Order: sequence, then C-alpha cells, then structure tokens
Amino acid sequence: AASSGHGMLAVVKRPVVAILASGDELVEPSDRPGPGQIVASNAYGLAALVEAAGGTAKMLGIAQDTPEDLANKIKDAEGADILVTTGGASVGDHDLVRPALEAAGAALQFYKIAMRPGKPTFFGTRATTHGTQRIVGLPGNPIASMIGARVFLVPLIAAMLGRSNPVTSTTAVLAEPVPANGPRDHYMRGVVDMQCSPPRAAAFAEQDSAQVAAFARANCLIVVPANAPALAAGAKVSVMLLDF
Repeated sequence: AASSGHGMLAVVKRPVVAILASGDELVEPSDRPGPGQIVASNAYGLAALVEAAGGTAKMLGIAQDTPEDLANKIKDAEGADILVTTGGASVGDHDLVRPALEAAGAALQFYKIAMRPGKPTFFGTRATTHGTQRIVGLPGNPIASMIGARVFLVPLIAAMLGRSNPVTSTTAVLAEPVPANGPRDHYMRGVVDMQCSPPRAAAFAEQDSAQVAAFARANCLIVVPANAPALAAGAKVSVMLLDF
C-alpha cells in the first residue's frame, strides 16, 4: 500500500467474540472428568471457527449453573461485539442462560430454529457501554453447536467485517439414498466429491449430534428440507461446504 502511494487505508475492526460455556457437568480439557461430567470442547471449536472467520475469540471459561456465576461471566463479556453462549438454552431446571441474559438487559429476537441439529438456538442484542452487543445462543451438543455457528455466526462476523457471506453452498447429487425427513431442515454430515460432474455427496450413516469424530471427517453438510420425502441416489440436494 505504501509503495503505491496510499497514505491512508480504510480498515474494519475484527469483531471480538466472547465465548461462554455453561453447565456444572463441564470440565476443562486439562481436568479429569468425574462421574456425570464431560470435557468442555465446544468453546475451543468455536474459538477456532471465529478466528478463521476473521473475528477475535475471547474465552470466558465455564459458567456454573447458578444465576450468580452466569451474571459474573456475562459481565466479563461487556466489551465484546458478539457474545456466544453454548449450553443451558433448553427448558430444563438448570437451563439458566436465557434468564441470566435477560436479567443483564438482553432482548431476544427469536428462540428455537426449525433445524436439526441445533433447535435450541437463539439470537438477541443488549446495550453495553461499548455499543450494541449481538448474542448468539448455541446448543450444548458439540456438533449442534458447531453447525449452528457455521450457519449463523460465520455470516454474522462476515457482515460486521463488511464481507459477503463466506459460507459456500452448491448443488450435488446423492451417492446414496437418505430417509424421509421430519419437520426441521436436516444438516446431515457427509462428504462431497467436487471432482465429479456433477458433484456427488454421501451422508454418514451416524448423524448423532455428539459424534465429534464423524464431524471431523466431514467436508460438507447436506441440507435436506423439512418434510422432504425419502431421496433416492441421484437426487439433487443442496450442499454447504465446510471449506475452513
């Protein structure tokens, strides 16, 4: 830029994305899980996705299932442009995230999405001393959390950077049949061969939203619309590429 004679450049601040995991059952990767506990992996996957999308990740740690601890952790996110929560967003007795956010001044625009996995996703905003903070609430299941972030958080970061939506979608044909779908769009993990013409996609047989290893092998999400009938091999489908 300097060699071309540009003394001033227009730039955009990288959004700071605060990431908060919640739940008494969670422990950090360095700790040994006790009975009924699991390793808190979601925040680390989300942080990597945020950085790849152009944001700056700020880890807030794990909030325990108490209004007081949640309030303190939410206060720690005061300076962030986006607050992402994972877990505690359903309707159980210990799902306290939404009430804690509302107590901190958040106004939720929607809650629950007709998608699978990722139904208990929500979005809202709150006023902070640094401006309007966007809030993205993601499920606690690891794959539901990552897919929700891919579908909603990555485009949000792009919009705040003044970029077009970086999520790449294409059309492919099924290499194998898939069963009839229920009332929610199903984001099926799978692999697509872009060298074929047209591209050929195959969904994994295992679609459980806790199967991290299967998700690591995927290079695409095959999007099956709500209430779609069973699709035979060769049927055309929309495919979302997992290209970063």
